[in-house]
Amino acid sequence: MPLSLVLADDAALIRQALAELLERSDAGIRVVAQAGNTPSLLRAVEENQPDVAVVDIRMPPTQTTEGIRAAVQIRERFPSVGILLLSTYTEIDEAVELFTATSSRVGYLLKDSVADLDQLTGALTRISEGGTVFDPKLVAELLGRTRRTDPLDALTPREREVLALMAEGQSDAGIAQTLWITEGAVEKHIKHIFAKLKIPANPDTHRRVLAVITYLDAR
Repeated sequence: MPLSLVLADDAALIRQALAELLERSDAGIRVVAQAGNTPSLLRAVEENQPDVAVVDIRMPPTQTTEGIRAAVQIRERFPSVGILLLSTYTEIDEAVELFTATSSRVGYLLKDSVADLDQLTGALTRISEGGTVFDPKLVAELLGRTRRTDPLDALTPREREVLALMAEGQSDAGIAQTLWITEGAVEKHIKHIFAKLKIPANPDTHRRVLAVITYLDAR
């Protein structure tokens, strides 16, 4: 049986060109319906029950996340229908929302990947078979975002002040005097810093060094 698709994109020329490209491929793909907005997309999916719905993230009327909203509804109402999101940009937060809601039969490709017919048909096939597809550029962006996460974000402003003074080489007594707090309060802040930075329970001197290294590396 051919793999059946519903195509949703507000640009009619793009939809038609993509439909012709896919149906002329050797992948056995049949476009059963096209949609230019989310209501017509949902009707097309309900009427045709396709193997995969190809959905542009930005759809009318706001051109923001209508495609994501429609994709979530499709997954809730028709869980057997695979979903391939298409976007011009790496819209990570929007894509993650859908991938968080479902663990299979879903994919995300940038529109410039559509030019690679083999990549596109391969993605559609994997999704229809229960797999998941991520555009390599999305993966790179997610990894970059992870690397850019600041470990110091978990600290309170006061804990950051204490850590900054530790990095200057000040003792607990010196930190207490600088911040006008007790040494007991300094010790409490330092314990919280160690815990939040996930520094293992080694001798205190070693833990202080690791905390300072983390602070300097994050600057």
